[in-house]
Amino acid sequence: MALLLDLYGFLSVVLRGLVLTAQSLTVGGIAFTLLLAGPLAAELGPIGEAVIKRCRVMLGSSAIGLAFVVAISATIEASILADTVDLTMNETIGATFVVSAIAVIAAALSIAWLSLATKNSEFTGLPLFGLACVILVAQTATSHAAAQLNDRLPLAAAELLHQAGAAVWIGGIPYLLMALQLCRDANTWRRVGKRFSQMAMASVAVLVIAGLAMAIVYTGSLAAIYGTTYGVMVTTKAALFGFLLLLGGMNYVIIERLAGDPTTPMLRLRRFAEAEIGIGITLFFAAASLTSLPPAADTPNELVSLTEIAERMIPQWPRLDSPDHAGLAIPALQAKLDAEAMRSLHKAQAFVPGAGDLPPRNAGDIAWSEYNHHWSGLIVLAIGLLALAERGGNAHWARNWPLLFLFLAGFLFLRSDPETWPLGDIGLIESLRDPEVVQHRLFVLLVVGFAIFEWRVRTGRSASPRYALAFPMICALGGALLLTHSHAVINAKEQLLVELSHVPLALLAVAAGWSRWLELRLDPPTGKFAAWIWPFCLVLIGLVLLNYREA
Repeated sequence: MALLLDLYGFLSVVLRGLVLTAQSLTVGGIAFTLLLAGPLAAELGPIGEAVIKRCRVMLGSSAIGLAFVVAISATIEASILADTVDLTMNETIGATFVVSAIAVIAAALSIAWLSLATKNSEFTGLPLFGLACVILVAQTATSHAAAQLNDRLPLAAAELLHQAGAAVWIGGIPYLLMALQLCRDANTWRRVGKRFSQMAMASVAVLVIAGLAMAIVYTGSLAAIYGTTYGVMVTTKAALFGFLLLLGGMNYVIIERLAGDPTTPMLRLRRFAEAEIGIGITLFFAAASLTSLPPAADTPNELVSLTEIAERMIPQWPRLDSPDHAGLAIPALQAKLDAEAMRSLHKAQAFVPGAGDLPPRNAGDIAWSEYNHHWSGLIVLAIGLLALAERGGNAHWARNWPLLFLFLAGFLFLRSDPETWPLGDIGLIESLRDPEVVQHRLFVLLVVGFAIFEWRVRTGRSASPRYALAFPMICALGGALLLTHSHAVINAKEQLLVELSHVPLALLAVAAGWSRWLELRLDPPTGKFAAWIWPFCLVLIGLVLLNYREA
């Protein structure tokens, strides 16, 4: 159970992100069906019927996915609660989060049944609307709002509206793409696009107003926006929201142009919508990370001053000399324990992964981490510059730049966790009981996959366009995972100072991934413009890593 406790800190954020994604697809699908597909069905004729049929399939699948993920999350959390607090089964089932999960699962399965197993004449709006409300109310019951002593009801209302606004907008975009694929003329495209734009604008207004109200209460002050981890994650959500608004605004312009020019190409609208979906999912993971943190207003003593942040962010020469491995906290402690074991015949292990304890750290560990980040920054910086050189068209040899990612992957595999195999005494399999090690290994696998797929694309060894899409997908996934990543640091202020470097890396990775996606999926000249964005993002990622500091 100690292992489960360790891993759940990481898994809870991932599962919460998946829950928010499935929830938005479910609630957004209901809104799309009731507010767009249903009202326009008669006007669109056979296309309208086809849209409703596709909506039902997508909605049913999303609802099943929501029930599945919520069941997994609730089962794990209930197991931890029962073991750590020694509760009976009946007491565990009576916990608020379990009751909430049961309500969500029941509502989701009911939505799936209505969508997939009923006839068109029985597929009515009122039950779907009621079930969507059940999901939103149940999820709000486990939010920060429910834990507040003051203003609980207004905050709960804001939380519910915030989730509903995000679901109708972001969760409705996949249904919009599906509907646009079935449309055959500019007038139909404009009717569908215009109606969805109206839905999206209303949702954005609700989302912003509710989000601002919660941000003001939960942060408590302007200083908390930059001085707490909670505030930094709020800022991250705002940045991702800005990306979405930019893409949504571009699509709105395209829809308006259709009124005067029926020949306006729709490809750009569909590609921007695809990027919106990806960035929206990343935003849900940022929201999941936010819900795992206490509100800044509840932790006023953990505020980091602007002076402390500025001191940490001042550029310094990178650390390029590796510290002595034997001087790290765990190897040094293990050597001491081994020496004592020779006298007492009792061998102890300095650190047991999965035992529920944070690993010891000293100045050598900090230097080791900085050394790793700085050399990684040099490699990524070189990759970005080579990618720019290739993009310039005068350095054909530079197309082999993805191979440098293999070097980066090998470096990270050897260096990221010095207490584990092959440098340390902890075995590879045993080390996977540590959630931080698991995250590092996942990043290594992503880097290897990125290198292989993109090198084959760059050198013409893979002709299929699907191979090229591995770059943006892996890059976007890496950015989302960075928002769930945390270092084993006890001090909350130190955790924030580390987080201030992770957040820019995540945002730059997301921007790189989806700009590459647009390059591949759009026709010139828009695709060519996007082709310059992601190499610059790689250069900036390298520079951020070069300035990484933990002391």
